[in-house]
Formats: sequence, C-alpha cells, structure tokens
Amino acid sequence: MSLQGKVVLLTGASMGIGEAIASSLIEAGANLILFSRSEDKLSNLKEKLSASSTSKITYGAVDVSDYHSVEAAVSSAIEEMGEIDILINNAGLALGAPRPFPELKIPDIITMNNTNINGYMFMAHAVLNHSMLKRKQGTILNITSVTGLEVPPFPGEAVYHANKACQEAFTNALRNELCGTDIRVLALRPGCVATNFHSLRVGHDREMYEGFFEGYEPLVAPDIAQGVVYMLQQPVNLSVKAMDIVPSAQRSLNVFDRKWNERR
Repeated sequence: MSLQGKVVLLTGASMGIGEAIASSLIEAGANLILFSRSEDKLSNLKEKLSASSTSKITYGAVDVSDYHSVEAAVSSAIEEMGEIDILINNAGLALGAPRPFPELKIPDIITMNNTNINGYMFMAHAVLNHSMLKRKQGTILNITSVTGLEVPPFPGEAVYHANKACQEAFTNALRNELCGTDIRVLALRPGCVATNFHSLRVGHDREMYEGFFEGYEPLVAPDIAQGVVYMLQQPVNLSVKAMDIVPSAQRSLNVFDRKWNERR
C-alpha cells in the first residue's frame, strides 16, 4: 500500500522513535497529524519536516491519558486534515527504574498506566469512532515492546512490563473485534534502542544504561521507523500482524551476545 497522501496520526511524535517515524513517513509521502505533550518540540519538528516536503502537517499538544482532550484533538485534526487512514500509537513512558516495584511512587505508577494503557485505548477509541469505522478501513499500529512478551531480567520493570503485556493483549483482542472490516491492527516490538527513553528507564544511571549495550551495537530510532514504513506499505490484504526488531546480539531479554562487536 502506498503511503502517498495517506493521513497518519502519530502519538509521541516529538522526539526519539516518534520523530524518526515522522521523518520516514514524510519521505514516503504521507500527511501527518503529530501529537505529543510538548508543543514547542512539535512546532520545531513541523518546521524541520516542512522544509523538505510538500506534505500537509498539523500538530497538537495532547495528553493521551485524558480522553476528553484526545477526542477533541482527534475531531479537530479530522476537520483540518480529512479522514484518518493510519493511527500509530507510540506515546509512552517509563518512570522510577531501577527501583523495584515496592519502592515506586504511586503517582508514577498511575502516570505510567494512564499513558501506556489508557493512552493507547483512548486514541484507538477516538480514531475508530470519529473516522475509521465510518469507512470500515484503516490501520492501527501499536508500538509495543519485546518486554511485553518476556520478563525483563533487571529491576524496576514491573509496571512497564505489565503495560507492554497489556498493549499486546489489547492489540490482539481489538484485531479480533474488528473482524468484518478492512481495519488492520498491528504491533511492532522494538528491542534495545539507543534513545533518551532508555536513559529515562534506568533513572539516568549511566553505568546501568551502558550495561544495556555492552559488547554490541544497539538499534537506533531510524531502524524502528524503517520497520514501521515496511509494515504500513504492505497491501491491504496482507498484515504483518507483529514484528520484533532487535539487535542481532539480543537473542532474548535474558541472553545477549556480548562478544558481537569483537567478531565484527
């Protein structure tokens, strides 16, 4: 499926993987609706993307954990850009690591649950009801994580792991419930990616952060963006239902080939 002229709503768009996805979608000719919490970063990103493209781009500072804000922003974006062809749920956060679960602050637990679970559901609910279900077509791509399938071997991941497992379950159930439509529901699971997000997950503990990547090269955000475009460009009768993108040295969450770089 060509992305030329398609309207794509992307959450968590202002930095890291989201910014890389936005850049790749622009290269593929898509029109973009960009949501994140930072209006300044979104403004700068729109200016950067518009400099090299004639695609239509709009943006909004949206708290995905607030359904009323999500619904209003989606409705407004549709009025400006037209019907939404693709939703990419990418917004997410991890707080409190590497502290174990009993030491986490309750507000941090609530914030993670609201963003990582409610945010995905609220966005899908609004986009389906305001756009996709009227035409019974579209694509929802949820950026989940390999941590949704395997328990991380390091502390501070209980809530994040549970959030990602919930995203996987939601993706699978929603795909079933939309049987009878041409709406595809997909999941992309990144492995270890060198972004500020991973730094936040370990509480800016530099030693622990570097330990993630000892002995091999991690992914970078454009690797994930390339996978997103690949999944979306498949013909509508073909679904890459789920795809893991990990460094080859990341054999699982518990097994890393720390000698990978030595052999290169």
